[in-house]
Amino acid sequence: MKLSAQEEYGLRCLVQVARHQGQGPVPIRVIAEREGLSIEYAAKLMRALRKAELVDSQRGAAGGYILNRPAADISIYSVLITLDSPLYTDEFCTGHTGKLSACVHGSAGCSIRVLWQWMDAALQRSLERVTLADLAMGPNLVRNSLSAAASDASASVTQPEEAR
Repeated sequence: MKLSAQEEYGLRCLVQVARHQGQGPVPIRVIAEREGLSIEYAAKLMRALRKAELVDSQRGAAGGYILNRPAADISIYSVLITLDSPLYTDEFCTGHTGKLSACVHGSAGCSIRVLWQWMDAALQRSLERVTLADLAMGPNLVRNSLSAAASDASASVTQPEEAR
């Protein structure tokens, strides 16, 4: 699995805003500098996050970006979906048909489709348990959250709907 640059940098920009929650708006210049991005690219990412109502922007000399809700209420899964798309969608198979117009396995007879659905569901369950607040607190808390999420996920492994 690969994360897009948009997902990686967008999440990093959002963590910068979360680390300053309650301290006022974070200027785009500061976000860009701290993440080694151009101001233009950081602004593009922040526009996408504002459009998704994860952040709000304030204009003026003391302006910048603030979170729209507490960092503890923002799951990493919701951020990644905002910045790109789910790992797997039902349209995936229509885009990978080889030379044919439709997949040779159809929708019911594909064991690989079941694998992709399971991976997508497991990733979603895990990333919904990790919040922006966790990432803003640093690597040790993230490790603890991920360990807990992995334990929860393995305890509740289920089959995707279509496989049942």
